[in-house]
Amino acid sequence: MEKVVPLAAQIQVEIVNGDGKGAVRTAAELAAYASSATSLTSDPVWRALEFVPVLGANLTAVRELAAVVDDVSRNSITPLVVLADTIELADFKPVGGSIDLEPLVQARPRVALVNEALAKSMQALQAIQTDETLDVIRNAADRLEAAVTEASGMVTTLDRAVRLAPNMLGAAGPRNYVLLFQNPAELRATGGIAGAVAMLHMESGTMELAQQASSGDFPVYPTPVLTLPTETRGIFGDITGKYIQDVNLTPNFPLSAQLAREMWNREFGVVADGVISIDPVALSYLLTATGPITLPTGDVLSAENAVQLLLVDAYARYENPADQDAFFAAAAASVFSAVSGGDVDPVALITALARAGEERRVIVWNADEAEQAVLAGTTLAGGLPLSDADAQRFGLYLNDATGAKMDTYLDVNTTVGQVTCRNDKRPNYAVEVTLTNTAPADAGLSLPQYVTGGGVYGVEPGNVKTIVSVYGTSDVQNLGVIRDGQAAPYHPATDQGYQVSSVTVDLSPGQSTVIRYDWLGNSLPKSSVELEMTPVIHRNETQKLEIAC
Repeated sequence: MEKVVPLAAQIQVEIVNGDGKGAVRTAAELAAYASSATSLTSDPVWRALEFVPVLGANLTAVRELAAVVDDVSRNSITPLVVLADTIELADFKPVGGSIDLEPLVQARPRVALVNEALAKSMQALQAIQTDETLDVIRNAADRLEAAVTEASGMVTTLDRAVRLAPNMLGAAGPRNYVLLFQNPAELRATGGIAGAVAMLHMESGTMELAQQASSGDFPVYPTPVLTLPTETRGIFGDITGKYIQDVNLTPNFPLSAQLAREMWNREFGVVADGVISIDPVALSYLLTATGPITLPTGDVLSAENAVQLLLVDAYARYENPADQDAFFAAAAASVFSAVSGGDVDPVALITALARAGEERRVIVWNADEAEQAVLAGTTLAGGLPLSDADAQRFGLYLNDATGAKMDTYLDVNTTVGQVTCRNDKRPNYAVEVTLTNTAPADAGLSLPQYVTGGGVYGVEPGNVKTIVSVYGTSDVQNLGVIRDGQAAPYHPATDQGYQVSSVTVDLSPGQSTVIRYDWLGNSLPKSSVELEMTPVIHRNETQKLEIAC
Protein backbone atom coordinates (compact mmCIF):
# COMPACT_ATOMS: atom_id res chain seq x y z
CA MET A 1 0.00 0.00 0.00
CA GLU A 2 2.92 2.38 0.66
CA LYS A 3 4.12 1.75 -2.90
CA VAL A 4 0.83 3.09 -4.25
CA VAL A 5 1.48 6.64 -2.97
CA PRO A 6 4.38 7.67 -5.26
CA LEU A 7 2.71 5.94 -8.21
CA ALA A 8 -0.44 8.03 -7.76
CA ALA A 9 1.69 11.19 -7.74
CA GLN A 10 3.53 9.98 -10.83
CA ILE A 11 0.24 9.50 -12.68
CA GLN A 12 -0.71 13.12 -11.99
CA VAL A 13 2.60 14.33 -13.44
CA GLU A 14 2.25 12.13 -16.52
CA ILE A 15 -1.27 13.35 -17.24
CA VAL A 16 -0.25 17.00 -16.89
CA ASN A 17 2.71 16.38 -19.20
CA GLY A 18 0.46 14.75 -21.79
CA ASP A 19 2.03 11.30 -21.37
CA GLY A 20 -1.18 9.26 -21.54
CA LYS A 21 0.58 6.02 -22.40
CA GLY A 22 2.93 6.42 -19.44
CA ALA A 23 0.00 7.11 -17.14
CA VAL A 24 -1.70 3.90 -18.33
CA ARG A 25 1.43 1.85 -17.54
CA THR A 26 1.81 3.46 -14.11
CA ALA A 27 -1.86 2.92 -13.33
CA ALA A 28 -1.51 -0.78 -14.18
CA GLU A 29 1.44 -1.05 -11.79
CA LEU A 30 -0.55 0.74 -9.08
CA ALA A 31 -3.53 -1.55 -9.66
CA ALA A 32 -1.34 -4.62 -9.21
CA TYR A 33 -0.12 -3.42 -5.80
CA ALA A 34 -3.66 -2.46 -4.74
CA SER A 35 -5.07 -5.82 -5.81
CA SER A 36 -2.27 -7.64 -4.03
CA ALA A 37 -2.93 -5.73 -0.80
CA THR A 38 -6.59 -6.66 -0.94
CA SER A 39 -5.80 -10.32 -1.58
CA LEU A 40 -3.25 -10.49 1.24
CA THR A 41 -5.68 -9.00 3.76
CA SER A 42 -8.77 -10.98 2.80
CA ASP A 43 -7.78 -14.62 3.37
CA PRO A 44 -9.41 -16.68 6.19
CA VAL A 45 -6.33 -16.55 8.47
CA TRP A 46 -6.24 -12.74 8.38
CA ARG A 47 -9.97 -12.51 8.98
CA ALA A 48 -9.75 -14.95 11.91
CA LEU A 49 -7.01 -12.90 13.56
CA GLU A 50 -9.26 -9.82 13.42
CA PHE A 51 -11.09 -11.32 16.42
CA VAL A 52 -7.96 -11.28 18.57
CA PRO A 53 -8.26 -8.57 21.27
CA VAL A 54 -6.16 -5.39 20.66
CA LEU A 55 -4.50 -6.82 17.53
CA GLY A 56 -7.79 -7.39 15.70
CA ALA A 57 -8.81 -3.75 15.35
CA ASN A 58 -5.56 -3.01 13.54
CA LEU A 59 -6.00 -5.89 11.10
CA THR A 60 -9.60 -4.94 10.38
CA ALA A 61 -8.60 -1.35 9.64
CA VAL A 62 -5.77 -2.44 7.33
CA ARG A 63 -8.08 -4.79 5.43
CA GLU A 64 -10.69 -2.05 4.98
CA LEU A 65 -8.04 0.48 3.93
CA ALA A 66 -6.69 -1.97 1.36
CA ALA A 67 -10.21 -2.47 0.01
CA VAL A 68 -10.64 1.29 -0.41
CA VAL A 69 -7.29 1.61 -2.21
CA ASP A 70 -8.24 -1.23 -4.54
CA ASP A 71 -11.66 0.27 -5.18
CA VAL A 72 -10.18 3.69 -5.98
CA SER A 73 -7.66 2.03 -8.29
CA ARG A 74 -10.23 -0.03 -10.22
CA ASN A 75 -13.18 2.37 -10.35
CA SER A 76 -11.50 5.79 -10.36
CA ILE A 77 -7.82 5.88 -11.29
CA THR A 78 -7.90 3.33 -14.11
CA PRO A 79 -10.97 4.81 -15.89
CA LEU A 80 -9.56 8.32 -15.57
CA VAL A 81 -6.19 7.29 -16.94
CA VAL A 82 -7.84 5.57 -19.91
CA LEU A 83 -9.76 8.80 -20.48
CA ALA A 84 -6.56 10.86 -20.20
CA ASP A 85 -5.01 8.66 -22.88
CA THR A 86 -7.70 9.82 -25.29
CA ILE A 87 -8.14 13.43 -24.08
CA GLU A 88 -5.14 15.64 -23.46
CA LEU A 89 -5.02 18.98 -21.69
CA ALA A 90 -4.23 20.47 -25.09
CA ASP A 91 -7.79 19.52 -26.12
CA PHE A 92 -9.01 22.28 -23.81
CA LYS A 93 -7.00 24.84 -25.77
CA PRO A 94 -8.89 26.78 -28.47
CA VAL A 95 -7.52 26.44 -31.99
CA GLY A 96 -8.45 29.17 -34.43
CA GLY A 97 -11.11 30.46 -32.04
CA SER A 98 -12.76 27.07 -31.59
CA ILE A 99 -12.67 24.10 -29.20
CA ASP A 100 -13.50 20.57 -30.35
CA LEU A 101 -16.42 19.73 -28.05
CA GLU A 102 -16.87 16.08 -29.00
CA PRO A 103 -14.19 14.68 -26.65
CA LEU A 104 -15.80 16.57 -23.76
CA VAL A 105 -19.26 15.29 -24.62
CA GLN A 106 -17.97 11.73 -24.94
CA ALA A 107 -16.23 11.98 -21.56
CA ARG A 108 -19.41 12.83 -19.63
CA PRO A 109 -20.60 9.28 -18.77
CA ARG A 110 -17.17 8.01 -17.68
CA VAL A 111 -16.42 11.08 -15.55
CA ALA A 112 -19.84 10.83 -13.91
CA LEU A 113 -19.19 7.18 -12.97
CA VAL A 114 -15.76 8.03 -11.56
CA ASN A 115 -17.25 10.88 -9.55
CA GLU A 116 -19.87 8.54 -8.10
CA ALA A 117 -17.26 5.86 -7.36
CA LEU A 118 -15.04 8.30 -5.49
CA ALA A 119 -17.99 9.44 -3.39
CA LYS A 120 -18.67 5.82 -2.42
CA SER A 121 -14.98 5.28 -1.63
CA MET A 122 -15.03 8.30 0.63
CA GLN A 123 -18.06 6.95 2.49
CA ALA A 124 -16.33 3.61 2.99
CA LEU A 125 -13.16 5.33 4.15
CA GLN A 126 -14.97 7.48 6.69
CA ALA A 127 -16.67 4.38 8.12
CA ILE A 128 -13.34 2.76 9.03
CA GLN A 129 -12.76 2.75 12.80
CA THR A 130 -9.20 3.72 13.73
CA ASP A 131 -9.71 4.94 17.31
CA GLU A 132 -8.17 1.74 18.75
CA THR A 133 -5.47 1.19 16.15
CA LEU A 134 -1.76 1.91 16.16
CA ASP A 135 -0.64 5.40 15.21
CA VAL A 136 0.93 4.15 11.98
CA ILE A 137 -2.47 2.84 10.83
CA ARG A 138 -4.34 5.91 12.02
CA ASN A 139 -1.89 8.14 10.17
CA ALA A 140 -2.21 6.03 7.03
CA ALA A 141 -5.98 6.37 7.17
CA ASP A 142 -5.66 10.15 7.52
CA ARG A 143 -3.28 10.32 4.55
CA LEU A 144 -5.61 8.23 2.42
CA GLU A 145 -8.63 10.31 3.37
CA ALA A 146 -6.78 13.51 2.48
CA ALA A 147 -5.75 12.06 -0.89
CA VAL A 148 -9.25 10.81 -1.72
CA THR A 149 -10.77 14.13 -0.63
CA GLU A 150 -8.43 16.03 -2.93
CA ALA A 151 -9.06 13.64 -5.81
CA SER A 152 -12.82 13.79 -5.25
CA GLY A 153 -12.75 17.57 -5.37
CA MET A 154 -10.82 17.58 -8.65
CA VAL A 155 -13.07 14.97 -10.24
CA THR A 156 -16.20 16.82 -9.11
CA THR A 157 -14.82 19.92 -10.80
CA LEU A 158 -14.07 17.90 -13.93
CA ASP A 159 -17.57 16.44 -13.83
CA ARG A 160 -19.08 19.93 -13.67
CA ALA A 161 -16.84 21.05 -16.53
CA VAL A 162 -17.78 18.26 -18.95
CA ARG A 163 -21.47 18.61 -18.05
CA LEU A 164 -21.61 22.38 -18.44
CA ALA A 165 -18.82 23.59 -20.76
CA PRO A 166 -20.07 21.96 -24.00
CA ASN A 167 -23.54 23.45 -23.53
CA MET A 168 -22.17 26.91 -22.72
CA LEU A 169 -19.87 26.68 -25.75
CA GLY A 170 -22.84 26.06 -28.03
CA ALA A 171 -22.78 22.29 -28.51
CA ALA A 172 -26.58 22.16 -28.68
CA GLY A 173 -27.11 25.52 -30.35
CA PRO A 174 -25.87 29.14 -30.31
CA ARG A 175 -25.35 30.81 -26.95
CA ASN A 176 -24.94 34.49 -26.06
CA TYR A 177 -23.44 35.72 -22.79
CA VAL A 178 -23.17 39.24 -21.43
CA LEU A 179 -19.56 39.74 -20.32
CA LEU A 180 -19.06 42.19 -17.45
CA PHE A 181 -15.54 43.53 -16.97
CA GLN A 182 -15.56 44.49 -13.31
CA ASN A 183 -13.23 47.30 -12.26
CA PRO A 184 -12.11 46.93 -8.62
CA ALA A 185 -10.62 50.44 -8.61
CA GLU A 186 -14.22 51.39 -7.78
CA LEU A 187 -15.46 48.53 -5.63
CA ARG A 188 -18.79 46.81 -5.76
CA ALA A 189 -19.79 43.80 -3.66
CA THR A 190 -18.88 41.23 -6.33
CA GLY A 191 -15.73 43.02 -7.49
CA GLY A 192 -16.12 46.43 -9.10
CA ILE A 193 -18.17 48.62 -11.40
CA ALA A 194 -18.87 47.33 -14.89
CA GLY A 195 -16.91 49.90 -16.90
CA ALA A 196 -16.86 47.77 -20.02
CA VAL A 197 -19.48 45.29 -21.21
CA ALA A 198 -19.50 42.87 -24.14
CA MET A 199 -21.54 40.17 -25.84
CA LEU A 200 -19.81 36.80 -26.09
CA HIS A 201 -21.22 34.54 -28.82
CA MET A 202 -20.65 30.77 -28.64
CA GLU A 203 -21.58 28.29 -31.35
CA SER A 204 -20.34 24.72 -31.85
CA GLY A 205 -17.26 25.46 -29.78
CA THR A 206 -16.46 28.70 -31.60
CA MET A 207 -16.05 31.81 -29.42
CA GLU A 208 -16.55 35.32 -30.70
CA LEU A 209 -16.56 38.70 -28.96
CA ALA A 210 -19.57 39.79 -30.98
CA GLN A 211 -20.12 43.29 -29.58
CA GLN A 212 -18.53 45.64 -27.07
CA ALA A 213 -20.08 48.49 -25.13
CA SER A 214 -19.21 50.83 -22.27
CA SER A 215 -21.21 51.90 -19.26
CA GLY A 216 -21.92 55.12 -21.16
CA ASP A 217 -24.08 53.14 -23.60
CA PHE A 218 -26.55 52.45 -20.79
CA PRO A 219 -28.79 55.15 -19.32
CA VAL A 220 -29.80 55.56 -15.73
CA TYR A 221 -33.26 54.04 -16.02
CA PRO A 222 -36.11 55.91 -14.30
CA THR A 223 -37.17 52.78 -12.42
CA PRO A 224 -35.50 49.40 -11.78
CA VAL A 225 -35.48 47.26 -14.93
CA LEU A 226 -36.69 44.29 -12.86
CA THR A 227 -38.60 44.17 -9.61
CA LEU A 228 -36.07 44.27 -6.79
CA PRO A 229 -36.50 42.34 -3.54
CA THR A 230 -37.63 44.66 -0.76
CA GLU A 231 -34.50 43.82 1.25
CA THR A 232 -32.22 44.74 -1.66
CA ARG A 233 -33.96 48.09 -2.03
CA GLY A 234 -33.68 48.73 1.71
CA ILE A 235 -29.94 47.99 1.90
CA PHE A 236 -28.62 49.16 -1.47
CA GLY A 237 -31.41 51.31 -2.93
CA ASP A 238 -33.34 51.33 -6.19
CA ILE A 239 -30.18 52.39 -8.04
CA THR A 240 -29.19 48.69 -7.98
CA GLY A 241 -31.72 48.06 -10.72
CA LYS A 242 -31.38 51.36 -12.56
CA TYR A 243 -27.71 51.67 -13.57
CA ILE A 244 -25.32 49.11 -15.09
CA GLN A 245 -22.46 50.18 -12.79
CA ASP A 246 -24.58 49.52 -9.69
CA VAL A 247 -26.21 46.17 -10.47
CA ASN A 248 -23.61 44.50 -8.26
CA LEU A 249 -23.98 46.65 -5.19
CA THR A 250 -25.66 43.48 -3.93
CA PRO A 251 -23.39 40.47 -3.29
CA ASN A 252 -26.10 38.27 -4.79
CA PHE A 253 -24.57 37.84 -8.26
CA PRO A 254 -27.51 35.90 -9.76
CA LEU A 255 -29.64 39.02 -9.14
CA SER A 256 -26.91 41.30 -10.53
CA ALA A 257 -26.66 39.10 -13.62
CA GLN A 258 -30.38 39.17 -14.30
CA LEU A 259 -30.38 42.97 -14.05
CA ALA A 260 -27.42 43.27 -16.44
CA ARG A 261 -29.04 40.83 -18.85
CA GLU A 262 -32.23 42.88 -18.94
CA MET A 263 -30.31 46.13 -19.46
CA TRP A 264 -28.42 44.61 -22.42
CA ASN A 265 -31.70 43.41 -23.88
CA ARG A 266 -33.24 46.88 -23.58
CA GLU A 267 -30.33 48.60 -25.30
CA PHE A 268 -29.30 46.00 -27.90
CA GLY A 269 -32.31 43.71 -28.30
CA VAL A 270 -30.59 40.43 -27.40
CA VAL A 271 -31.84 38.21 -24.56
CA ALA A 272 -28.63 36.59 -23.33
CA ASP A 273 -28.35 33.00 -22.14
CA GLY A 274 -26.29 34.09 -19.16
CA VAL A 275 -23.81 36.53 -17.70
CA ILE A 276 -20.09 36.11 -16.99
CA SER A 277 -17.95 38.55 -15.02
CA ILE A 278 -14.17 38.91 -14.95
CA ASP A 279 -11.76 41.50 -13.56
CA PRO A 280 -8.28 42.85 -14.48
CA VAL A 281 -6.56 40.67 -11.90
CA ALA A 282 -8.06 37.61 -13.59
CA LEU A 283 -6.81 38.99 -16.92
CA SER A 284 -3.32 39.19 -15.42
CA TYR A 285 -3.59 35.50 -14.50
CA LEU A 286 -4.59 34.64 -18.08
CA LEU A 287 -1.55 36.54 -19.32
CA THR A 288 0.65 33.97 -17.57
CA ALA A 289 -0.77 31.52 -20.12
CA THR A 290 -0.64 33.76 -23.20
CA GLY A 291 2.55 35.67 -22.50
CA PRO A 292 2.83 39.45 -23.09
CA ILE A 293 0.37 40.99 -25.56
CA THR A 294 0.82 44.17 -27.59
CA LEU A 295 -2.28 46.38 -27.43
CA PRO A 296 -3.55 48.59 -30.29
CA THR A 297 -2.06 51.56 -28.40
CA GLY A 298 1.40 50.00 -28.58
CA ASP A 299 1.46 49.18 -24.87
CA VAL A 300 2.74 45.74 -23.94
CA LEU A 301 0.36 44.09 -21.49
CA SER A 302 1.86 41.38 -19.29
CA ALA A 303 1.01 39.42 -16.18
CA GLU A 304 3.36 41.68 -14.23
CA ASN A 305 2.02 45.07 -15.36
CA ALA A 306 -1.65 44.44 -16.20
CA VAL A 307 -3.11 45.67 -12.91
CA GLN A 308 -0.88 48.77 -12.81
CA LEU A 309 -1.54 49.63 -16.46
CA LEU A 310 -5.30 49.07 -16.39
CA LEU A 311 -6.16 50.40 -12.93
CA VAL A 312 -3.60 53.18 -12.38
CA ASP A 313 -1.74 54.31 -15.50
CA ALA A 314 -4.86 54.43 -17.68
CA TYR A 315 -6.43 57.10 -15.46
CA ALA A 316 -3.29 59.24 -15.56
CA ARG A 317 -3.17 58.96 -19.36
CA TYR A 318 -6.83 59.40 -20.28
CA GLU A 319 -8.98 62.12 -18.71
CA ASN A 320 -12.13 61.22 -20.63
CA PRO A 321 -14.00 58.27 -18.99
CA ALA A 322 -15.05 57.04 -22.43
CA ASP A 323 -11.39 56.81 -23.46
CA GLN A 324 -10.60 54.92 -20.25
CA ASP A 325 -13.38 52.43 -20.92
CA ALA A 326 -12.22 52.04 -24.52
CA PHE A 327 -8.65 51.31 -23.38
CA PHE A 328 -9.87 48.74 -20.88
CA ALA A 329 -12.17 47.14 -23.49
CA ALA A 330 -9.31 46.96 -25.99
CA ALA A 331 -7.09 45.25 -23.43
CA ALA A 332 -9.81 42.72 -22.59
CA ALA A 333 -10.46 42.05 -26.28
CA SER A 334 -6.74 41.50 -26.92
CA VAL A 335 -6.49 38.96 -24.12
CA PHE A 336 -9.65 37.23 -25.34
CA SER A 337 -8.25 37.11 -28.88
CA ALA A 338 -5.01 35.53 -27.67
CA VAL A 339 -6.84 32.90 -25.60
CA SER A 340 -9.48 32.06 -28.20
CA GLY A 341 -6.87 31.98 -30.96
CA GLY A 342 -5.00 29.18 -29.21
CA ASP A 343 -1.80 31.10 -28.55
CA VAL A 344 -1.77 29.80 -25.00
CA ASP A 345 -0.21 27.19 -22.71
CA PRO A 346 -3.16 24.87 -21.84
CA VAL A 347 -1.84 23.90 -18.40
CA ALA A 348 -1.17 27.54 -17.51
CA LEU A 349 -4.61 28.48 -18.87
CA ILE A 350 -6.44 25.97 -16.69
CA THR A 351 -4.34 26.99 -13.69
CA ALA A 352 -5.11 30.67 -14.30
CA LEU A 353 -8.85 30.08 -14.65
CA ALA A 354 -8.90 27.91 -11.53
CA ARG A 355 -7.09 30.57 -9.49
CA ALA A 356 -9.39 33.32 -10.75
CA GLY A 357 -12.42 31.19 -9.93
CA GLU A 358 -11.22 30.38 -6.43
CA GLU A 359 -10.73 34.10 -5.76
CA ARG A 360 -14.20 34.92 -7.15
CA ARG A 361 -12.72 36.97 -9.96
CA VAL A 362 -14.70 34.93 -12.48
CA ILE A 363 -18.42 34.44 -11.81
CA VAL A 364 -20.99 32.73 -14.02
CA TRP A 365 -24.78 32.86 -14.11
CA ASN A 366 -26.83 30.73 -16.52
CA ALA A 367 -30.43 31.53 -17.29
CA ASP A 368 -31.05 27.78 -17.62
CA GLU A 369 -31.79 26.71 -14.03
CA ALA A 370 -30.58 23.14 -14.57
CA GLU A 371 -27.23 24.37 -15.86
CA GLN A 372 -26.87 26.88 -13.05
CA ALA A 373 -27.58 24.10 -10.56
CA VAL A 374 -24.37 22.40 -11.76
CA LEU A 375 -22.45 25.36 -10.33
CA ALA A 376 -24.41 25.53 -7.06
CA GLY A 377 -22.15 25.79 -4.04
CA THR A 378 -19.05 26.70 -6.06
CA THR A 379 -17.23 30.04 -6.07
CA LEU A 380 -18.20 30.44 -9.74
CA ALA A 381 -21.89 30.71 -8.84
CA GLY A 382 -21.46 33.99 -6.96
CA GLY A 383 -23.91 33.07 -4.20
CA LEU A 384 -23.95 34.13 -0.57
CA PRO A 385 -21.91 32.12 1.99
CA LEU A 386 -23.26 28.75 3.09
CA SER A 387 -22.29 27.25 6.45
CA ASP A 388 -22.21 23.52 7.06
CA ALA A 389 -21.57 21.11 9.93
CA ASP A 390 -17.83 21.77 9.82
CA ALA A 391 -17.47 25.44 8.91
CA GLN A 392 -19.18 28.66 9.92
CA ARG A 393 -18.96 31.06 6.99
CA PHE A 394 -19.42 34.81 6.77
CA GLY A 395 -19.41 37.20 3.84
CA LEU A 396 -17.53 40.51 3.70
CA TYR A 397 -18.62 42.87 0.94
CA LEU A 398 -17.20 46.28 0.08
CA ASN A 399 -18.93 49.02 -1.91
CA ASP A 400 -17.20 52.23 -2.89
CA ALA A 401 -18.89 55.44 -1.70
CA THR A 402 -16.20 57.82 -2.95
CA GLY A 403 -17.64 57.89 -6.44
CA ALA A 404 -14.17 57.57 -7.95
CA LYS A 405 -11.27 55.18 -8.54
CA MET A 406 -9.53 55.36 -5.16
CA ASP A 407 -9.88 51.68 -4.24
CA THR A 408 -6.54 51.02 -5.91
CA TYR A 409 -5.19 52.52 -2.68
CA LEU A 410 -7.43 50.57 -0.29
CA ASP A 411 -5.61 47.87 1.66
CA VAL A 412 -7.82 45.24 3.29
CA ASN A 413 -6.76 42.78 5.99
CA THR A 414 -9.16 40.33 7.61
CA THR A 415 -9.24 37.97 10.58
CA VAL A 416 -11.95 35.63 11.85
CA GLY A 417 -12.29 33.64 15.04
CA GLN A 418 -14.53 31.97 17.58
CA VAL A 419 -14.60 31.36 21.31
CA THR A 420 -16.95 29.47 23.61
CA CYS A 421 -17.67 31.21 26.92
CA ARG A 422 -21.32 30.42 27.65
CA ASN A 423 -22.66 27.53 29.72
CA ASP A 424 -24.90 26.48 26.84
CA LYS A 425 -21.76 26.15 24.62
CA ARG A 426 -23.07 28.56 21.99
CA PRO A 427 -19.96 30.10 20.37
CA ASN A 428 -19.16 33.75 19.86
CA TYR A 429 -17.85 34.61 16.38
CA ALA A 430 -16.00 37.70 15.25
CA VAL A 431 -15.04 39.09 11.85
CA GLU A 432 -12.40 41.81 12.04
CA VAL A 433 -11.61 44.06 9.07
CA THR A 434 -8.68 46.48 8.90
CA LEU A 435 -8.90 49.10 6.15
CA THR A 436 -6.01 51.41 5.25
CA ASN A 437 -5.88 54.26 2.75
CA THR A 438 -2.40 53.86 1.21
CA ALA A 439 -2.68 56.87 -1.10
CA PRO A 440 0.12 59.47 -0.91
CA ALA A 441 -0.37 62.31 1.58
CA ASP A 442 -0.92 64.80 -1.26
CA ALA A 443 -3.30 62.51 -3.16
CA GLY A 444 -5.95 65.22 -3.34
CA LEU A 445 -3.59 67.30 -5.47
CA SER A 446 -1.24 64.79 -7.10
CA LEU A 447 -3.81 62.29 -8.39
CA PRO A 448 -6.15 63.00 -11.33
CA GLN A 449 -9.53 64.40 -10.38
CA TYR A 450 -11.23 61.43 -12.01
CA VAL A 451 -9.38 59.14 -9.59
CA THR A 452 -10.10 61.17 -6.43
CA GLY A 453 -13.62 62.21 -7.40
CA GLY A 454 -12.75 65.86 -6.88
CA GLY A 455 -15.18 66.13 -4.00
CA VAL A 456 -18.19 65.80 -6.33
CA TYR A 457 -19.92 63.34 -4.00
CA GLY A 458 -18.96 65.11 -0.78
CA VAL A 459 -15.78 63.10 -0.14
CA GLU A 460 -12.55 65.02 0.48
CA PRO A 461 -10.21 64.46 -2.53
CA GLY A 462 -7.67 61.79 -1.60
CA ASN A 463 -9.98 60.11 0.90
CA VAL A 464 -11.45 56.64 0.43
CA LYS A 465 -15.05 56.16 1.51
CA THR A 466 -16.33 52.59 1.74
CA ILE A 467 -19.50 50.83 2.83
CA VAL A 468 -18.38 47.66 4.66
CA SER A 469 -21.04 44.97 5.07
CA VAL A 470 -20.72 41.60 6.78
CA TYR A 471 -23.29 38.86 6.17
CA GLY A 472 -23.93 36.19 8.77
CA THR A 473 -26.02 33.11 8.02
CA SER A 474 -29.53 32.84 9.42
CA ASP A 475 -28.41 30.71 12.38
CA VAL A 476 -26.33 33.48 13.99
CA GLN A 477 -27.42 36.44 16.10
CA ASN A 478 -26.10 39.92 15.36
CA LEU A 479 -24.26 41.33 18.41
CA GLY A 480 -23.20 44.65 16.92
CA VAL A 481 -20.04 46.38 15.73
CA ILE A 482 -16.91 47.72 17.44
CA ARG A 483 -14.72 50.22 15.62
CA ASP A 484 -11.24 51.03 16.90
CA GLY A 485 -12.13 49.62 20.31
CA GLN A 486 -15.42 51.51 20.73
CA ALA A 487 -19.02 50.47 20.10
CA ALA A 488 -19.94 51.92 16.72
CA PRO A 489 -23.20 52.83 15.00
CA TYR A 490 -24.10 50.45 12.20
CA HIS A 491 -26.96 49.62 9.87
CA PRO A 492 -28.53 46.26 10.80
CA ALA A 493 -30.65 44.50 8.18
CA THR A 494 -31.61 41.13 6.77
CA ASP A 495 -31.10 39.92 3.20
CA GLN A 496 -32.55 36.57 2.09
CA GLY A 497 -32.48 35.38 5.70
CA TYR A 498 -28.90 36.56 6.28
CA GLN A 499 -28.11 38.90 9.16
CA VAL A 500 -26.34 41.99 7.81
CA SER A 501 -24.27 44.68 9.56
CA SER A 502 -23.06 47.65 7.50
CA VAL A 503 -20.67 50.45 8.46
CA THR A 504 -19.54 53.39 6.33
CA VAL A 505 -15.93 54.56 6.78
CA ASP A 506 -14.13 57.58 5.32
CA LEU A 507 -10.33 57.35 5.47
CA SER A 508 -7.83 60.09 4.69
CA PRO A 509 -4.43 59.19 3.17
CA GLY A 510 -2.43 57.04 5.59
CA GLN A 511 -5.38 56.48 7.93
CA SER A 512 -6.44 53.01 9.13
CA THR A 513 -9.44 51.71 10.99
CA VAL A 514 -10.28 48.36 12.58
CA ILE A 515 -13.90 47.20 12.48
CA ARG A 516 -15.04 44.12 14.39
CA TYR A 517 -18.40 42.47 13.72
CA ASP A 518 -19.62 40.24 16.55
CA TRP A 519 -22.07 37.35 16.28
CA LEU A 520 -23.53 34.64 18.51
CA GLY A 521 -23.88 31.13 17.12
CA ASN A 522 -26.94 28.97 17.54
CA SER A 523 -25.25 25.58 17.86
CA LEU A 524 -22.03 24.00 19.06
CA PRO A 525 -18.72 25.48 17.80
CA LYS A 526 -17.63 24.57 14.28
CA SER A 527 -14.26 23.15 13.26
CA SER A 528 -13.41 26.33 11.40
CA VAL A 529 -14.58 29.87 10.71
CA GLU A 530 -14.22 31.04 7.11
CA LEU A 531 -14.70 34.31 5.26
CA GLU A 532 -15.83 34.91 1.70
CA MET A 533 -15.23 38.41 0.46
CA THR A 534 -15.21 40.94 -2.34
CA PRO A 535 -12.18 40.23 -4.57
CA VAL A 536 -10.15 43.39 -3.95
CA ILE A 537 -7.10 44.25 -6.04
CA HIS A 538 -4.49 43.25 -3.49
CA ARG A 539 -5.72 40.09 -1.83
CA ASN A 540 -4.49 39.18 1.66
CA GLU A 541 -5.21 35.79 3.18
CA THR A 542 -7.65 35.83 6.09
CA GLN A 543 -5.88 35.12 9.38
CA LYS A 544 -7.08 33.57 12.64
CA LEU A 545 -8.39 35.99 15.26
CA GLU A 546 -7.77 35.11 18.90
CA ILE A 547 -10.80 36.03 21.00
CA ALA A 548 -10.93 36.18 24.79
CA CYS A 549 -14.04 35.55 26.89
